[in-house]
Amino acid sequence: MNMNFKRKLPIPMEIKKQFPITSELEAIKAKRDAEIKAVFEGADDRLLLIIGPCSADKDDSVIDYISRLREVQERVKDKILIIPRIYTNKPRTTGDGYKGMLHQPDPNKGSDMLKGVVAIRNLHIRAIRETGFTCADEMLYPDNYRYLSDILSYVAIGARSVEDQSHRLTASGLDIPVGMKNPTSGDVSIMMNSIIAAQHPHTFIYRGWEVESQGNSLAHAILRGYVNKHGQSMPNYHYEDLIHLAELYSKSGLKNPAVIIDTNHANSGKKWMEQPRIAGEVLESCRYSPDVNKIVKGLMIESYIEDGAQLPGECVYGKSITDPCLGWEKTERLIYELADKL
Repeated sequence: MNMNFKRKLPIPMEIKKQFPITSELEAIKAKRDAEIKAVFEGADDRLLLIIGPCSADKDDSVIDYISRLREVQERVKDKILIIPRIYTNKPRTTGDGYKGMLHQPDPNKGSDMLKGVVAIRNLHIRAIRETGFTCADEMLYPDNYRYLSDILSYVAIGARSVEDQSHRLTASGLDIPVGMKNPTSGDVSIMMNSIIAAQHPHTFIYRGWEVESQGNSLAHAILRGYVNKHGQSMPNYHYEDLIHLAELYSKSGLKNPAVIIDTNHANSGKKWMEQPRIAGEVLESCRYSPDVNKIVKGLMIESYIEDGAQLPGECVYGKSITDPCLGWEKTERLIYELADKL
């Protein structure tokens, strides 16, 4: 085998015992989980806003950003429910580049996954303790979910992972909302099959155990655009796309039909400044069609303190080191504008 087994990592139970959450934080998570679940089940008509940096890089700037969201959340709490993004694992199309805090707790140093596991758990705990927010993360590695299973309130499965059986089966065993993105090819039937798989019970191997999942009724769609055969970014957030998805849901028999619209990635062609316009168009579609309004539960927005993304050699506080993001000033204005439209 062409691998160097560097060291055996502590199992999730050991990490959780070493870095536990308090009963107070458990209560915060329980309350947040219930609120978010109510949105997906249709008992709460607030708009979900899953928002934050493309990748979490530094503790202080991430907490600074989320603390700013806390103040805004209080002002829009009757119309919008915010779930901050703390994305600590980053899929890389070619395998190169920054893979997230799990791999590199210090983006300027080499990989250290033991420190990374501790760093991502501590960052998520710090977010709850200092801001009252339980957050979202991407499940890039299904086996690693258990390190954060007691503190996350939302999980996304990326466009490159949504066809993978282990991601689908693991999602079926979670008790929080799991968003399944459409694949990079844009074939929404693959996404729908993934949701079906996640909503059904299964028996499978997980972390060396034979496990039985109960099925996750909160598994749902995320539309993020796609890439055509010419390598061009193509959107799938337009009215016609949403009507088509509503029809697919109607025929599927799936529980809690829902979609989150990712306003960046291929939907914007990674033109981060387009995100406010896209968000506005989605709300217009919701106003026009009751069927669309029923399934659209929220928006996913990439946002940080500073506009854009860092250039090689830069070290700018609160500026994305992966995909470009909407800066804070524009983000704050966007959230208030969305609230005014609801």
